[in-house]
Amino acid sequence: MNFRIGQGYDVHQLAEGYELWLGGVKIPHEVGSVGHSDADVLLHAICDALLGGAALGDIGKHFKNTDPRWKGIDSKILLKHVCEMLTEEGYKIGNIDSTVCLQEPKIGKYIEQMKEAIANVTGLTLDRISIKATTTEEMGFVGRKEGLEAHAIALIYKD
Repeated sequence: MNFRIGQGYDVHQLAEGYELWLGGVKIPHEVGSVGHSDADVLLHAICDALLGGAALGDIGKHFKNTDPRWKGIDSKILLKHVCEMLTEEGYKIGNIDSTVCLQEPKIGKYIEQMKEAIANVTGLTLDRISIKATTTEEMGFVGRKEGLEAHAIALIYKD
């Protein structure tokens, strides 16, 4: 088998008047992520990890924030496109491991829903998707509640 590993990272500002989408799930909160799409920081990091593993560039290359087609789009659609690109290149996804960094809200009770949303798009079983959450102990832009970030690693392979 031909194994490859990709790493992804994304960050978005938080502000009033926006929705907070994480892992394809709308999280109730008084502020949300600012971005051209739905600004789902977790799905964007996962897309970058998958694209990086296949050496296909990054999310900005394929879904430019200047393109009106992607304005306000559900990031699950972006992830679906990325999965299709991998399939065209002959890759399958082995697993995805990710971490969301945000001071609040606490998202533990939403993690299973996020895993299910990601599984529905990628075709992975739940035991191949890991989502963890952490704060930054009130340090930096995340700790000041100005933004949030996500990290993701994905294993892809060809038979």
